Amino acid sequence: MTASLDISELHWMLDIIQSIDVGVVVLDRDYQVQAWNSFMENHSGRTASQVSQQSLFELFPEIDRSWFTHKVETAVMLGTRAFTIWEQRPYLMRFKSYHPITGLADVMYQNVTILPLRTVSNSSDHVCLIIYDVTNAAVNRLQLETANTQLRSLAIHDGLTGLLNRRHWESCLEHEFARHTRYNNPASLVLFDIDHFKRLNDSYGHRAGDEVIRQVAEVTRQMARETDLAGRYGGEEFVVLLPDTDLVGASQFAERLRGRIAQLVIDHEGTSLSCTVSIGIACIHAETTGYNRLIEEADQALYQAKSTGRDRVTLSDAGRRTGQ
Repeated sequence: MTASLDISELHWMLDIIQSIDVGVVVLDRDYQVQAWNSFMENHSGRTASQVSQQSLFELFPEIDRSWFTHKVETAVMLGTRAFTIWEQRPYLMRFKSYHPITGLADVMYQNVTILPLRTVSNSSDHVCLIIYDVTNAAVNRLQLETANTQLRSLAIHDGLTGLLNRRHWESCLEHEFARHTRYNNPASLVLFDIDHFKRLNDSYGHRAGDEVIRQVAEVTRQMARETDLAGRYGGEEFVVLLPDTDLVGASQFAERLRGRIAQLVIDHEGTSLSCTVSIGIACIHAETTGYNRLIEEADQALYQAKSTGRDRVTLSDAGRRTGQ
């Protein structure tokens, strides 16, 4: 079998390169285009004759020159293939995506192989780029990741308010209690509910009640620090876990929160609604036997706030007795 190709075999190979559904570009060592197949013509809008002997970087200024030349020169020096994948760089050349069925990507996602081409004397004076259109696979992966992110969010957030749901914030509270046990750092729990909420629901309907809950939740989210954990306890009750905060700091936060909620004017179908909240506060102290005990103490403080007139902040007696 002869090692050289005759004219007909060379014609077949060129035919194959032109018809395959990947981009094939051959560059010389000055990064000027020497070969350009029909895939590249179709997606770039430039014919082979138009790009011949042109600089790749002038044709595609979006290519990061320093990164790309380092990638190519390393491949040439080692004499091995190099690769780029869309997860690291979405594309090498900015081509429009033509996927009318999905229509979920404006730009073609690409994987690229960089292949040094050796001569018979074993020197590499040309480099071949093979560009793969992986848009479908990329879009599917991104859709899956988005769906998984949404599922994780749904698993920990309350559907009506977007605050943490009870199961998740109780888990956070358990971890915070364990951190206190280890490092003896302070932490406080703010528990509050909307005053006379049943009366509001009965007078204006459940849709109005839901809107009030959403607005109160939004104020709570705005006032909480990044390190705080705001959640919905259930119904019209809410909770905010304040790490590294003693009773004094928690009381100041609660008063600001109470005042902001009292100033709310909630528009519902042309009717202006307002509400107040009663707040109970407890902090972890020397006699706190577990995170459930902290919830009980905050709940008792909340009961006191409601029974002594509502629209007020009450501190847990247990925390005050221990000087926390």
